[in-house]
Amino acid sequence: MTTAYSHRLDQAPALRRGSLRITPLGGLGDVGRNMTVLEFEGRLLIIDCGVLFPEDAQPGVDLILPDFDLIRDRLDDVAAIVLTHGHEDHIGAVPYLLRMKPDLPLVGSQLTLAFLEAKLREHRIKPYTYAVTEGEQERFGPFDCEFVAVNHSIPDALAVHVSTPAGTVLHTGDFKMDQLPLDGRITDLRAFARLGEAGVDLFMTDSTNAEVPGFTVGEQEIGPTLDGIFAKARQKIVVASFSSHVHRVQQVLDAAAAHGRKVAFVGRSMVRNMGIASEMGYLDIPANTVIDVKKIDSLPDEQVVLMCTGSQGEPMAALSRIANRDHRVSVGPGDLVVLASSLIPGNENAVFRVVNGLMALGAEVVHKGNAKVHTSGHASAGELLYCYNIVRPKNVMPIHGEVRHLIANGKIAESTGIPPERVLLAQDGHVVDLRDGVAQVVGEVPNGYVYVDGSSVGEVSEADLKDRRILGDEGFISLFAVVNSETGALIAGPEIHARGVAEDDVVFDKIRPEIVEALEQAVADQSNRGDTHQLQQVMRRVIGRYVSQRLRRRPMIIPIVIEA
Repeated sequence: MTTAYSHRLDQAPALRRGSLRITPLGGLGDVGRNMTVLEFEGRLLIIDCGVLFPEDAQPGVDLILPDFDLIRDRLDDVAAIVLTHGHEDHIGAVPYLLRMKPDLPLVGSQLTLAFLEAKLREHRIKPYTYAVTEGEQERFGPFDCEFVAVNHSIPDALAVHVSTPAGTVLHTGDFKMDQLPLDGRITDLRAFARLGEAGVDLFMTDSTNAEVPGFTVGEQEIGPTLDGIFAKARQKIVVASFSSHVHRVQQVLDAAAAHGRKVAFVGRSMVRNMGIASEMGYLDIPANTVIDVKKIDSLPDEQVVLMCTGSQGEPMAALSRIANRDHRVSVGPGDLVVLASSLIPGNENAVFRVVNGLMALGAEVVHKGNAKVHTSGHASAGELLYCYNIVRPKNVMPIHGEVRHLIANGKIAESTGIPPERVLLAQDGHVVDLRDGVAQVVGEVPNGYVYVDGSSVGEVSEADLKDRRILGDEGFISLFAVVNSETGALIAGPEIHARGVAEDDVVFDKIRPEIVEALEQAVADQSNRGDTHQLQQVMRRVIGRYVSQRLRRRPMIIPIVIEA
């Protein structure tokens, strides 16, 4: 495999005439933030524009966006934004991109666009959308696009084949090869084969399950498990899933109807998305099954099912709030909670905190680890092997996954006879040029995380997050002193206060004389007169050394010196 992970690359050169440039801005190294920019003849085609959810090391962050700097000054060159499906990690960043230019054309399937339009209404953005279906071919600028049906954990997912005079790219989006899907819509391998016969120069393939041998379990196998769980339950049932997982919600509705239970949707996105899916015919709600959550108190627990968000441990989602006793819905002994989802890498700690919280309240928790209540929406190694043999691409670039997933996918590609030098292990910001049937990494562009923190976008830096981690892990110490502006003599202080440190403030009594002595010595140096910053640094060094040696801590230290 050709990899550029081990060293820095030069700035990408100008695109040569007659070449197609592919620049991933997200999704390579993380499961989320998916976005790829294609460039040809001065025009841009964007495939997906999603978000990444923060981990514990990013405290206070709500969402992580792709870095738009590459295209910020070229939005007039964007021919279209093609969206493969309606999951947040593929459409969630679109509102933030449209803030820069609201009329960028959005292309996708009907359900994908419906989910996105509802989200954009919350941002007060009225988009320009263009719905496409599988088998349809459309031209956007110099890009000829053909859309191919793929099966995933959300209806209406599409792969996209992009053709230009410089070469062709087949981007799978997220997919699997469930042969008996609930909606009867299978991945169109005949189209993959036809495109392969015509020649695919670059195959960009989903890597999420590349380490998993064999084939992904079919959705039909989940229904009987849920039915059995519902049959045994004696009290309230709470099911948590992604708010866009229409197939899983359908199975919950069917199981509830079969056992005489009513279902209430909990969580704004769950209510919104299931309303859309029902109106568009993607969700078949059995008669008299769904009720408003406000009416559950009038029903006995054995007749209630709550379908909610929060399967990934998101702190503000319904399930986390239920576990924290911060929601109108409560659980207790005898209640059953079903986590009908897979763990997204990086969310393990958050999910297990929620599981432990629910079990502490007395609820029984069923999840993928102890029952077959969920199956992945991504192709496993056996399915990827089939695809490579069907498409027979000239070049391969694994996408959508952590580094280990990308490497595993690359090895599968090599096992089918694709030359190692034609398997590109790129990362976000790497620039790949396709010319004369050969794809090469030619450089990189600046690319980093963009944090959404409350109402601010891109204002929180890594330094800010480091400060938050220190505050959370080590605590905070403030020092205050007043010096004479003319003589430099110490008038008051130093006052020392600590927060988040186990010891009382009296522990600093021993170091206070040393701080005074250090300040007096610094003031004795005439060059320090009037330099309050230098005096602050003196205090920081003295107490920092003391805290490190005596308390074995490295807290945030804020020294303040005022002249009077």
